[in-house]
Amino acid sequence: MKKKSTYLNNPYTGYFFILPQFLFFAVFTIYPVFEGFRISLYKTTAVQNTFVGLENYRTLFTDPVFLRSVFNTLFLVVVVTVCMLFFGMLISVAVFDKNSGYISLIRGCYYLPVIVSTVVMSMVWKFLLNPANGLVNYLLKKAGVGGGNLLGNPDTVLWVIAFVTVVASVGQAIIMYVASMGGISGDILEAAKVDGASKFQRTFHIIMPLTKPTTLYLSVTSVISMLKLFVIIQLLTDGGPNNSSMTMMYYLYRNAFSYDKKNIAAAVGVMMFILAVIMAIPQFRSMSGNGGKKK
Repeated sequence: MKKKSTYLNNPYTGYFFILPQFLFFAVFTIYPVFEGFRISLYKTTAVQNTFVGLENYRTLFTDPVFLRSVFNTLFLVVVVTVCMLFFGMLISVAVFDKNSGYISLIRGCYYLPVIVSTVVMSMVWKFLLNPANGLVNYLLKKAGVGGGNLLGNPDTVLWVIAFVTVVASVGQAIIMYVASMGGISGDILEAAKVDGASKFQRTFHIIMPLTKPTTLYLSVTSVISMLKLFVIIQLLTDGGPNNSSMTMMYYLYRNAFSYDKKNIAAAVGVMMFILAVIMAIPQFRSMSGNGGKKK
């Protein structure tokens, strides 16, 4: 006698549960991606859309402001990612084997900038970096370093933005590294210590290899975040001075909403999407469990 089939053992029932989220994802993520590709191949006027192929992309690469934005974006990607990983690992190694109360205090202090609104954080930093009465400028003058308008100096503005971004994001790296290090067997570290390995050797040969998946995840998400960096640029510098802090995301915003060049903006968005996918490939390879290599 056959058992009566129910909705619970129907293999297609699960698809109905994910259908609302899939529709939301399709309408607000997948469709805009393909529409952005399409718009980037056209030139839009008040009366018609004209297919121009790759003309918008050629226009981008002849624009010195766009080329500057690419350089600035790559600069921030490298500096912020390297600094975030370095200081995140350094602080995590220093505290992960301490008592739980101390670890909680350190994690809370460093994670606080992460949970604070980016708008609020940017406004606070703009006040601190004010060349007239800001605390940072005051302390630099007291130390005899100089000071001045750090956000208005083309030679220092990108470094300041990188510093602010690292401060805002390093807490996330510390939280994830400490959690990852907590999963390392204490027997391995104790055996290495008994064998005479220094803390540096234990960190370099045991902790860093075992936390490699976390490092890969943080590096990929950091790269994608830097490609999308917008609020800090808008509130601190507005892309200035003289486009010295212009990034690809802010260049896209300017063309789309200030200059009404939506086709150019779409082309920038496509390039950012391609870069994000390329940067995400190491993460997908690491998730395969064998580094993406066939056995």
